[in-house]
Amino acid sequence: MNENTLPVAREGVPFIGLAAFVTLVFALLDWGFLAFIALLLTLFVVYFFRDPERHCPSDDGAVIAPADGKVVFVGDVMEERFLKQEVTKVSIFMSVFDVHVNRAPCSGKVLDLYYNKGEFLNASLDKASLQNEQAGIFMQTDTGHKLLFVQVAGLVARRIVSYPKIGDILKKAERYGLIRFGSRADIYLPKESDVHVGIGDRTVAGETVIGTLK
Repeated sequence: MNENTLPVAREGVPFIGLAAFVTLVFALLDWGFLAFIALLLTLFVVYFFRDPERHCPSDDGAVIAPADGKVVFVGDVMEERFLKQEVTKVSIFMSVFDVHVNRAPCSGKVLDLYYNKGEFLNASLDKASLQNEQAGIFMQTDTGHKLLFVQVAGLVARRIVSYPKIGDILKKAERYGLIRFGSRADIYLPKESDVHVGIGDRTVAGETVIGTLK
């Protein structure tokens, strides 16, 4: 899907280059203070777009976290768009200090996609799942389970990037997108799944097991 060999996400390269260029200009003009501020900004942009390698659990039934961040919601909800039944939702809030590259929670086939242009509320609020700009992927796993995972824009996020197309085959922990500058990831699991995380837990995309499919 996106076999990145760089230490940063490809989408971040133009931002890093622009910040570095501004820093160089200020330095050449001998504007010391502005050059220092621009350098700090450049370092932050590099840090924000970092894309470390992850080691995915081998358990076929494991559902892994699609995002780094803090679990802000775990509970049963009615999913009306695709699953049309009560399911278990896990929401992960990504601050600007978390890695923002998203990874597929399971292996399987992309059955459908959706995109809603919405608001930009604080992504840590539960109503952000309904009102904010978002992009969702509806998947059938290799074991026949159907689940939905959604990227939700946040207060300062203004760009959702999602690579898959309908019919694509995703591998567990494969990079499938990112959200720029603070956001949230929701995953909707079959209700009978065992959930292994609770509110306040920290997750690591591609590594933390958030549930097990029965």
